[in-house]
Amino acid sequence: MAESLEVQHVTIHGHQRAYVMAGQGPALLLLHGLGCDHTTWNPVIRSLAKKYTVIAPDLLGHGRSAKPRADYSVGGYANGMRDLLTVLNIDKVTVVGHSLGGGVAMQFAYQFPERTERMILVAPGGLGPEVTPMIRAVSLPGFKMAMAALTVPGVRHVGMAGMRALSRTGMSLTHDLDEVAEIYDSFKDPGARAAISHVVRAVVDVRGQIVTMVDRAYLTREMPMLVVWGTEDKVIPVEHADRAAVIAPGAQVEVLGNAGHFPHKDHPERFVKIVNDFIRSTRPATYHRGRWRTLLRNGPSTPVSEQLQLVPAASGPIA
Repeated sequence: MAESLEVQHVTIHGHQRAYVMAGQGPALLLLHGLGCDHTTWNPVIRSLAKKYTVIAPDLLGHGRSAKPRADYSVGGYANGMRDLLTVLNIDKVTVVGHSLGGGVAMQFAYQFPERTERMILVAPGGLGPEVTPMIRAVSLPGFKMAMAALTVPGVRHVGMAGMRALSRTGMSLTHDLDEVAEIYDSFKDPGARAAISHVVRAVVDVRGQIVTMVDRAYLTREMPMLVVWGTEDKVIPVEHADRAAVIAPGAQVEVLGNAGHFPHKDHPERFVKIVNDFIRSTRPATYHRGRWRTLLRNGPSTPVSEQLQLVPAASGPIA
């Protein structure tokens, strides 16, 4: 477990950034999801640190990092990760992103291909519009006021206890509720509520996700990509893994049974093995401006609209 890892801080652009760092070897940048922090990686961080230099930050607006009124777009987050790595004197990484962090990982690889060796996406956002209604609700104007009422001590404790009890029933619909309870608890901080609201509005509206990598997935021909999903994911439907396989045919896709939106927590040993095998079996991407220019000029070999016709419809509602 990573509880004993020292949380370090660095100030960049006047805002405090929290992170943990462990191990030696090729660098892995671990990016958490919405409302989480670096501790989401606790079940795997020690094992990964046996082979890699692991950097797990709290994204701006999350955990122990600052929660300013700032740019919470995926592009802004990608810039922040570039700057953090620069301060830490790390030039290149395999970027690993979960959920929102998966969207940030995609954006990081797109904006900074010269600094990205591989991309590992864990139940990522950015592969289609479908997303749980709970996240869509965060984009509504009354979210901050409603959440302020729902996070007063008595109400919050009852709500968290109920979610945790339901998560232990073994029903697929309640698989991730223990994790949702932790996110709900983080909303007691007004700064966190405001930051999360800004984050969600940058990537989601009432119809679902509005930021996508689908039209740029052809660029992964120059970069090894792994996608990991859980069959019981009720936050972002597992059918998005099929979409990834179609729009990025060179990608490796692993779907884990009896796993929800947090497969790295449901099956940590298997997750670490999948990551190790992927890194061992792939060569790190090397950025070449000429090859990148050719990819951009040529675009995808098949129009995106034709690619998506090959993908089964996702089961998650979008409206």
